[in-house]
Amino acid sequence: MSGFSRRGACPALSAPMQTGDGLLVRLNPLAGEIAPNTLIGLCESAARHGNGIVEVTARGSIQIRGLTAESACLLAEEIDALGIAARTGVPVDTSPLAGIDPTEIADPSPLAAAIRTAIERAGLAPRLGPKVSVVVDGRGQIGLGAIIGDVRMVAKDAERWRLSVAGDESSARLVGEFDTDAACAVTLDILQAIAALGRQGRARDLGPQVTRAVVEAYETSRSGTPPSVLPDISPTGSEIGSSGGSADHAASPMGGGSDDSLISPLAAEMSGRTEWGAKDRELAVESPGNADESTSEHSTPTDSSLVGILPLTDSRIALGIALPFGSLDAVTLIAFCQAATAAGATGIRPAPVRSLLVIGLDRASAATLTATAKSLSLITSPADPRIRIAACPGAPACSSGMIAARDVATDIATDLGESLDPELTLHVSGCAKGCAHPGPATLTIVGDEKGAVFVVGGTAKGLPAAYTAGYEAARGMGRLTKLLAEERKPDENAAACLARLGAKRLAQALAQE
Repeated sequence: MSGFSRRGACPALSAPMQTGDGLLVRLNPLAGEIAPNTLIGLCESAARHGNGIVEVTARGSIQIRGLTAESACLLAEEIDALGIAARTGVPVDTSPLAGIDPTEIADPSPLAAAIRTAIERAGLAPRLGPKVSVVVDGRGQIGLGAIIGDVRMVAKDAERWRLSVAGDESSARLVGEFDTDAACAVTLDILQAIAALGRQGRARDLGPQVTRAVVEAYETSRSGTPPSVLPDISPTGSEIGSSGGSADHAASPMGGGSDDSLISPLAAEMSGRTEWGAKDRELAVESPGNADESTSEHSTPTDSSLVGILPLTDSRIALGIALPFGSLDAVTLIAFCQAATAAGATGIRPAPVRSLLVIGLDRASAATLTATAKSLSLITSPADPRIRIAACPGAPACSSGMIAARDVATDIATDLGESLDPELTLHVSGCAKGCAHPGPATLTIVGDEKGAVFVVGGTAKGLPAAYTAGYEAARGMGRLTKLLAEERKPDENAAACLARLGAKRLAQALAQE
């Protein structure tokens, strides 16, 4: 390990990233599952070499914070000694229950494995930027519809996949339907086209003509005739001398819009937050390019579908437990792992929505472990308001933090409880960088030199609607919640109500004693 990566790269074990509280590394277990005793060893290592904080991100990665250049090397050595193989290269995301989920339309694991192998054989990983990612969604209990991917495949049936590019399931541009082999081949060709743009290239930079040409080239090569040549692409992503072609080629009869402006460029995953649930309650985050993983502006850090019992194949179950704001001290996580071992757990899987899935329990042992988790202040109920709040470490853990973001978030959850509007997405950020949630939220509380800034319908960098003292942020949120309850019209959501009330009315509410 010869240094640490710039912000915007992926903070893997071999390239830790500098943050306000030291270096950060991110770990994606290759097996997807960690034995409880092994996770205990990882927590002990995090306490020895970092600040003792362990996080689970929105996309289900493990993050360890507060490292130095020297201690990051020691951590990597101990992780290797624990036998935890870390996934490297281009992220190819599947459900953490892939292959053991009885509700899946198709098991995404074989296709994901084939894509990883094809990327490695082609030597593509070094040519692609750290934020480029692929999503393979088998459409099971843990939906990935809101996860943003440069290439995303969603199972249509057991044999066919709908392939789209540059977005989440609602915003990505549909390319076509393919069988498993074709989906893998077309994915690789699209990644090749992205790589041709350079390390800053993303699928959103590929116009519809480029993706159409990729598919036509594949179809032509499969038919035995020479493949067509892809259009030249300028460094800015514009097409030069495109070969055009019909938009109604056989492989993509469903079309899809050609307006790339619909695709969100915002990136990162929450340093403890969202992407979440069953088919109608799904996730939404970008690829893991920043130090703290985060939701996009299409997402809401509120879904709770991973909390509770999830049925598995062979009459087994998984128990979903969420971490408050995606973060837990190592001592508490060790205690939870010890309780999981006593309950008979065979493995623990980091999962989206800053969660852990405990495997190998029966319902009686799951109930016992749930009680223990609750006593440790973990999230065990879908109604827990902490699920709906994004919060970075803030001050004093992060040197950039102007307010103690997680303390403020905890106070809000404690004081407001179920009165916190369920449609309101709340982001508490220690500074204007907005690491915990780079996209817009209904309401964002940001620390700055003046205290706490309230931003409506924007990001942490947005135009302030009102100010209050930092120590008054939680109380101010209570006053805004009361104002919403009084002023909201029957057909109006929280965001629309706040926008209608305007900055002046919000400032008046915050100024009230």
